[in-house]
Amino acid sequence: MRLTQEFYVRDNVVKIARELLGKVLYTEQNGIVTAGMIVETEAYSWKERGCHAYGARKTPRNAIMFETGGYAYVYLCYGMHHLFNVVTNKAGTADAVLVRAVEPVIGLPEMQIRRGKLNNPFHLTSGPGKLTKAMGIDRKLNGKSLLEHEVWLEDSGERVTPAKIEVSSRIGIDYAGEDAKLPWRFTIKGNRWVSK
Repeated sequence: MRLTQEFYVRDNVVKIARELLGKVLYTEQNGIVTAGMIVETEAYSWKERGCHAYGARKTPRNAIMFETGGYAYVYLCYGMHHLFNVVTNKAGTADAVLVRAVEPVIGLPEMQIRRGKLNNPFHLTSGPGKLTKAMGIDRKLNGKSLLEHEVWLEDSGERVTPAKIEVSSRIGIDYAGEDAKLPWRFTIKGNRWVSK
């Protein structure tokens, strides 16, 4: 069942980041569908220094974060990796969840073509830049509604209980000072697709 806007517009981005574990991210391009179960997320809020919209600072790059929850925020990291985020909260409040890793469930052959030859099959989608390449996600999907047909999320019925969730600090945001230590990264314990 496709997630509705009500799921995204809630005001607790950390709770949403936890609840996205086990949900399935889909893309459809030229009739080709790929999908992966989300196994790793990170929460970002305008109130903390790890966020692109810290202090409610709006720029051309992060403008979609200020829209009503339920949009894709896709940006280029280090000039080479596209990263996929789910915009949450009400309009004017810039919160988002970075999807860091997925376990492939549909379209594995297409994902393998997009990623090329890999020595380790688990490297296919075990990181935020890897999963976007495998699923054909780039800046063209920035600002797309997650309620439509190019990129969307579904509830597969997979229940990820608190006992199955590992909580840690987010990765690669040392510039955020004390905020880098916030326990806002969530992974499914023992899942081999979680980023290393």
